[in-house]
Amino acid sequence: MNSISVTNVAKAYKHYPTKWLRILEKIQWSSTPRHQKKWVLHDINFAVEAGESIGIVGVNGAGKSTLLKLLTGTTQPTEGKIDVQGRVAALLELGMGFHPDFSGRQNVFMSGLMQGLTRDALTALMPEIEKFADIGEYIDRPVRIYSSGMQMRLAFAVATATRPDVLIVDEALSVGDSRFQAKCYARIAEFKRQGTTLLLVSHSAGDIVKHCERTIFLKDGHIEMDGSARDVTNRYLDELFGKPGSNKPDCPSQAKLQATGLAGQFHAGSEDIFHTRPGYRPEEYRWGKGGAKILDYLILADGVEYPANIVSNQSVDFIVKVQFDYDYDNVVPGLLLKTLDGLFLYGTNSFLASKGKEYISVSKGEIRVFKFSFLVNLNQADYLLSFGISAGNPQLDMTPLDRRYDAIILHVSQGMEFSGIVDLNSTFSLYEKA
Repeated sequence: MNSISVTNVAKAYKHYPTKWLRILEKIQWSSTPRHQKKWVLHDINFAVEAGESIGIVGVNGAGKSTLLKLLTGTTQPTEGKIDVQGRVAALLELGMGFHPDFSGRQNVFMSGLMQGLTRDALTALMPEIEKFADIGEYIDRPVRIYSSGMQMRLAFAVATATRPDVLIVDEALSVGDSRFQAKCYARIAEFKRQGTTLLLVSHSAGDIVKHCERTIFLKDGHIEMDGSARDVTNRYLDELFGKPGSNKPDCPSQAKLQATGLAGQFHAGSEDIFHTRPGYRPEEYRWGKGGAKILDYLILADGVEYPANIVSNQSVDFIVKVQFDYDYDNVVPGLLLKTLDGLFLYGTNSFLASKGKEYISVSKGEIRVFKFSFLVNLNQADYLLSFGISAGNPQLDMTPLDRRYDAIILHVSQGMEFSGIVDLNSTFSLYEKA
């Protein structure tokens, strides 16, 4: 039996070039429309069985939030039909339905009544809601002074106070701390075991794969792919982190690299094509004195070029191509890994990585290729990669020639997540009793 059926659904919003045309359309009896239709969803078809867990992914503007609003009845489709069986609980926009001037307790009753619960039922459920939200005395204070995490705690506690037939979660859990997220997902898992249908929208591919059996990838308002969570999220990551398209320079194949050598491939041209590569961030910060140019880079993980996903503890090659405008007695290439919020995780250069053995002289006009290789022992997250080239004595003073900071984004996945950022690969053994 299907819990959700979506048939030939499309959604358009009216767009008026000016506010006066909006007014004119309302007051005139003419059949001539004064608006244009902006279509945000096209020909959407899918069905969800009762108890199934479905992930929905897509870049911003793909139509995810619009689709969820249609499923919850917040808005109606322009074309097509939607059928949802049973009671729906939804966490769409954070704090949606909460009045900022009312207390958390008052908002619990208002939100619960809108979900169809009675006042007596809410009174009986209040102790459990307070316990789960765990916001202490703030339950009796105005919601306007709540942090985003506190709003999410209360909203989730109310929405899941009783088991819904369909639970829809749209990125709301992303603002919570890891401890509360774990508590929420434990409740979701229990609901799933009891037959609740789950629709989860998240930008975290790890969360989608962990909690959903099937995933729908929305792109430009239509369904790009519908299949297993792992296959679809891999396709989504390719889209998000930029697998090279037909309009970009061809990437050397692994077979060709092995046949001719990396340096041969990277030497074939002096054009700066760094910005065309998958994972490149236009927001990079590029600086340096000049005298050298970082032209290109390649990332290899188990023979896969520019992987959309790097598995934690996987050995990865980071390769960079540099052209020199002058003669230098010694140049020092380097790289740096950071978290998205700027925490330095690991930085190295040719001198450090070679234990002080590498001194590299170059000539004017020369193009050189440098490679760093190491295990990416990081937890599941997105990270920023920077490349740099300097000249001088690495033990005394170096002059930055060209540095491309925060230029590349890397996505790392981890089958079993650990606490923290770096995996120190600890072992464990049980000692015998003395």
